[in-house]
Amino acid sequence: MKKIVYIDMDDVLCDFTGAYKKARLNNPKMQFPQAEFGFFTNLKAIGGAVEAVNSLINSERYDAYILTAPSIKNPLCYTEKRIWVEQQFGLEFVNKLIISPNKSLLKGDFLIDDNIQGKGQEGFEGEVLQFGSKTYPTWATVLAYLGNQP
Repeated sequence: MKKIVYIDMDDVLCDFTGAYKKARLNNPKMQFPQAEFGFFTNLKAIGGAVEAVNSLINSERYDAYILTAPSIKNPLCYTEKRIWVEQQFGLEFVNKLIISPNKSLLKGDFLIDDNIQGKGQEGFEGEVLQFGSKTYPTWATVLAYLGNQP
């Protein structure tokens, strides 16, 4: 039986913080750049993220899903995140996109997220791998860990 892996989007698959900072630098009066049309659609992929997720998609051991929280500042984020997933992984993988404000509602074995609390991560029943942390600073370290799981 395949293990279920959920993967967060913002600052795990795509560079939310970099785009946010750049938008604020370009327009300091813009308080919520993520509320702008196209913000989520135009996010750049984090180095190694697309390749890593593709390896999980094609894995015999894992059933991969994207689990992302919505931005209440941008009601269009639901559509924009869906478009981003299709652009990066194709239409078929859009069926594996879950948008939920509470990540503890889902059952699974692993959650790869840049935060360990705030959107239900602290209540997730499986193991939370904090992307960008000292233990899992890159996708290579995440994949190495998952590769060593029984």
